[in-house]
Amino acid sequence: MSADCCSAKSSELEKLARQTEQRRVLVIVLVINAVMFVLEFGAGIIAGSAALMADASDMLGDALVYAVSLYALARSDRWKAGVAMLKGLVILALGVGIAINVVAKIQSGVPPSSTLMLVFGALALAANLYCFRLLTRFRHQDVNMASTWECSRNDLINNCGVLLAAALVWWLASPWPDVIIGSLMALVFLRSALRVIAEAAPQLRSA
Repeated sequence: MSADCCSAKSSELEKLARQTEQRRVLVIVLVINAVMFVLEFGAGIIAGSAALMADASDMLGDALVYAVSLYALARSDRWKAGVAMLKGLVILALGVGIAINVVAKIQSGVPPSSTLMLVFGALALAANLYCFRLLTRFRHQDVNMASTWECSRNDLINNCGVLLAAALVWWLASPWPDVIIGSLMALVFLRSALRVIAEAAPQLRSA
């Protein structure tokens, strides 16, 4: 009886410690993403880059995602599945927003500033690599943290896309690399959104 009690207490303490560590990591990545959104979106407006503004919008979406992840940490499986579903819907909305931005860029036809794209794309990549490293060890713990890790992985893909677009804009002196990369980023968002929603929906129903 005593051994069972100690085992239960040990398991509960281990769970609480894990949640405390998750919370600390989520706060760090939330702050990083919020700061990077302000910097990168401002640079995207100045540079006239659809890809850079799309990447910045992703930063804002991630900051919101990490905020709701923090809210769900100590709650039930139903809450965690609901939060994961919300993340999927946020990612979906961002994908649609990026697609609209790309259409506007096609209509303007003005090449963006490749220098600003390179500088802020590289800065965003460094920030997201750090966030990704922090989140990787938690990705198998529950659906909430798994969907959070999915968002972070998408960030790295987007950052590489921005840097590629910047190099091609500089080389070709054309807005089309920015338009094409922005379109691909929108597709990545939509694909990821469908995956997160598909994983969260059955858990939400069963919970």
